[in-house]
Amino acid sequence: MFTGPTRHSVPPDEDMAVSAEPAGQDDASPSDSDQPDTTKARSGDETEPPAAKRSRAGRDLPAAIGVGLLLGAIIIVVLLTEPRGFVGIVAVAVAVSTIELGGAFRRGGVRIALPPVLLGGQAMVWLTWPYGEQGMVLAFVLTVLACLLWRLRRGADGYLRDVGGSVFTAAYVPLFAAFAAMLALAEDGAGRVFCFMIGVVVSDTGGYIAGVLFGKHRMAPTISPKKTWEGFAGSLVFGVVGGWLSVVLLLEGAWWQGVLFGVAVVLTATLGDLVESLIKRDLGIKDMGNLLPGHGGLMDRMDSLLPSAVASWFLLGLLVP
Repeated sequence: MFTGPTRHSVPPDEDMAVSAEPAGQDDASPSDSDQPDTTKARSGDETEPPAAKRSRAGRDLPAAIGVGLLLGAIIIVVLLTEPRGFVGIVAVAVAVSTIELGGAFRRGGVRIALPPVLLGGQAMVWLTWPYGEQGMVLAFVLTVLACLLWRLRRGADGYLRDVGGSVFTAAYVPLFAAFAAMLALAEDGAGRVFCFMIGVVVSDTGGYIAGVLFGKHRMAPTISPKKTWEGFAGSLVFGVVGGWLSVVLLLEGAWWQGVLFGVAVVLTATLGDLVESLIKRDLGIKDMGNLLPGHGGLMDRMDSLLPSAVASWFLLGLLVP
């Protein structure tokens, strides 16, 4: 599960010299405030990366594109050969993202109940196969109960904080991701997953292009200083066109259904990006991890996908049953 380049960015030659950023990867360090330090590498290292590797996006763009193409190719091959194999991809992404988010919480002083969340997260994803949303909800409820019990052994100090972080992680990552798995289980599952992925990717790509070329007016400076309204407009244009074409061509839906779907994906993808920006600012970190060259952690790529998966499952099920 991977998104495209970047979104809603301010070009680096503006007065505040804020570099364009990848989708969902905000400089979340509290010290960045409204004027993030563009000399920092994405890993948080303050050493300037080699000039040959830097781009207008302020990162190793060739590596980011290469990783994105590789992940995208894997997903395409799976969907074209055995669409239900996408459930396995979601399960792996959930496990890695849960570990990354748990590590980020730990650096921020929150100790989530990682074993119950990991095990329960896999149950949420895999139980969608035979039982659909009922299996997913049951697994989530049991995961919450397991988190409550797991934390008892550490006493009252920080109990609510840690349990809250555990339940949040279980809902934010595996519960939301399970909706993406359910997309693949439909009779036309490959088409539905393609619509979902295309919607998020073109939204990110449109936001990146418009943000770099035209971005001047900051969208949420106290949350994500690099997001701009121009970038959001680019996401909206690309997202509407992508939703329209994908729903019409892949699912034989009406044009207006595709347009509505595209708007919903852009809104939820943007919301997911801003939410993760707030999480990283609250925890005082720049990235969730460093697994993917040019991107940060896998969780940094999941931010816009997770809420968009919920919207995609609901809207496609409603509009194109």
